[in-house]
Amino acid sequence: MLNAFKLDHCVALVTGATRGIGRAAAVGLAEAGADVVVLGCTHNPEETRRAVETLGRRSLAFRGDLSDAGFRSQVVDEVLAQWGHIDILVNNAGTISRAPAVDYPEADWERVIELNLTTVFRLCQRVGRVMIEQKRGKIINVASLLAFSGGIVLPAYAASKGGVAQITKALANEWARFHVNVNAIAPGYILTDLTRPLYGDPIRSRQINERIPAGRWGCPDDLQGAIVFLASRASDYVHGHVLVVDGGWMAR
Repeated sequence: MLNAFKLDHCVALVTGATRGIGRAAAVGLAEAGADVVVLGCTHNPEETRRAVETLGRRSLAFRGDLSDAGFRSQVVDEVLAQWGHIDILVNNAGTISRAPAVDYPEADWERVIELNLTTVFRLCQRVGRVMIEQKRGKIINVASLLAFSGGIVLPAYAASKGGVAQITKALANEWARFHVNVNAIAPGYILTDLTRPLYGDPIRSRQINERIPAGRWGCPDDLQGAIVFLASRASDYVHGHVLVVDGGWMAR
């Protein structure tokens, strides 16, 4: 059974892989045996690339704007030219902007929706063509608890993550027959750079902690097992699922 979780000879492409959940995903996939393509925009992806190679796996690093169709195609074309296939895609790159809905800036709305939702779909589309031709592939989109609830002062983020969950299901409906699994994870309160302002608020952080049955905020490494499962043969009959990893928050 354990062999079904091994990712030997697989090529994984991870966006937003320079820190937080994306870096944990890249390292976890490498530990399971995958070669990893590391994508970053605002931070240099070379450190994550070195971490993957330290584990004895191959790695490529690209830095650029994922909302640029030319950059997306360049990455896919270069990976195929060098390694010949793409077996796993983790769509993790994202951003957040907090403001009351009544005053929410139009530019912030467009920026969040573009990166968190539109770019996710377009990269699924681009890599999906490769996977459909291969007749195999695993796509893992990173949603959020806000795929299920609206949150407060996060209208664009909530909308984008709800959309990610629905894109995941829509693509699974179309691509399962090609042996391409499209699923998502919905992290709970994970301590990353995006959530650090919330974690640093002593009142709000305490309120959140009190509701989590596990009794603590999560860390990026807490998501590695779910990501490796959805990337592996162990999840071959899992399609269109949004796997919540939240320390029990949604169960309360």
